[in-house]
Amino acid sequence: MPLTENVTIAVDAMGGDNAPSVVLDGVAAALAEDENLQVVLVGPADVVEPFASTHNRCTAAVATEVIGMAEHPAEAVRKKKDSSIVIGCKLVKEGKAQGFFSAGSTGACLAGATLGIGRIKGVSRPCLCSVIPSPVAPVVMADIGANADCKPEYLAQFAQMASIYAEKIVGIKSPKCALLNIGEEDTKGSQFAQAAFAQLKEKVPNFVGNCEGRDIIAANYDVIVTDGFTGNVCLKTIEGAAKVLFGAVKDAMMSSTKAKIGALCVKDSLRGLKDVVSPDTYGGAPLLGVRGACIVGHGSSNATAIKNGVLTTARVVRQGVSEIIEHMVAKGNDSDTITH
Repeated sequence: MPLTENVTIAVDAMGGDNAPSVVLDGVAAALAEDENLQVVLVGPADVVEPFASTHNRCTAAVATEVIGMAEHPAEAVRKKKDSSIVIGCKLVKEGKAQGFFSAGSTGACLAGATLGIGRIKGVSRPCLCSVIPSPVAPVVMADIGANADCKPEYLAQFAQMASIYAEKIVGIKSPKCALLNIGEEDTKGSQFAQAAFAQLKEKVPNFVGNCEGRDIIAANYDVIVTDGFTGNVCLKTIEGAAKVLFGAVKDAMMSSTKAKIGALCVKDSLRGLKDVVSPDTYGGAPLLGVRGACIVGHGSSNATAIKNGVLTTARVVRQGVSEIIEHMVAKGNDSDTITH
């Protein structure tokens, strides 16, 4: 689908720690930047209707319930049928929107999308993937939390779907894929890792072998695949380390008059670096393997992250990522290259 084509994205107005204000600001910015974007804003009437009435290409979908971050995801999705997350996913299933974005509960978004939108036929488990903001080059990692327990064959599909995302959305041509492990040798790792290695080697043409944790930020590989438990711990370790490091650098630069003078000299360069490694660039993590575009933003997303998340969701639709995955799975099933 060309970039000139209209795309409709359902947006959860109540998703995130600072909703609805930052969501509304982010949606307004996204509409201003993409003139072919249409948004269905989902949430309480007193939030979504006034905004929709004052913004072109935005309509309101009233939801009377909200799923909180602390609620059990699957139970909340089953019980709160009129929540903004459930309604947003329903709009995609009914064809009234082509994608859904929320910075709300990740678990509820996963449950809502899997149960509401539905899995692509042949996909064993949808996976969450994230673009690791390395200062060297972007790195796509999957799974980062959707599947804490995995079978080795799941990782082969994760790798295939993440590779499509890396090429179509991140712009990495012929991405190199590696398995996160405790060593580079083929025989390294647990029985699970060795079995996953065999699956990847057999079914993923762009698989190049094992990698270690130090390879992630160094961007030695374009796509890194692992189970959701390991991926989530890894991602949050990177995010935490980056936050602490930038805080320590800031403290050091403010520690004396001499340091403050030096800080002025490198201020622009450091700001540029911060922008490069900011998780706000892509705005969220796509759930790959469902019928339609679904991106989950960070709970602490600011307006810039919301804007980028909505725009990325639209781009996933326009690039036909779900359709490519569906074609890949169908072709793989015919040739027995994907196990499900």
